[in-house]
Amino acid sequence: MGAPGIVDFREPAPAEESAPAAEAVISGEPRTAVRNHYIDPSSQFFAGNWSSSVGKWRVSYSEHEFCHLLEGEVVLASDDGREWRFGPGDAWVIPAGFSGTWETVRPARKRYAIFEAAG
Repeated sequence: MGAPGIVDFREPAPAEESAPAAEAVISGEPRTAVRNHYIDPSSQFFAGNWSSSVGKWRVSYSEHEFCHLLEGEVVLASDDGREWRFGPGDAWVIPAGFSGTWETVRPARKRYAIFEAAG
């Protein structure tokens, strides 16, 4: 058995298009697309590309997510009133347990790496 190959994000990956749940949407008609380039055998770690149209919706994270914004502008606001604004080139981590809102101010595209703890 050989060593695993490198996952090259330049290779195409199928898009899974969706929208936040209607009850979570605060403004706009946001649409998202996820392109998972990698899922580990345990299905706990994911990495890929994500994009979104303009809109604002409620979020609640059970996973840890690293984000690197490639284009656009987003604002995250926590339920306790803190706010973070990100633009192209910015990177951040959303820890599991974060709850608040995600707003795509300008159409956005990011790279992500997600870890979802078992059980």
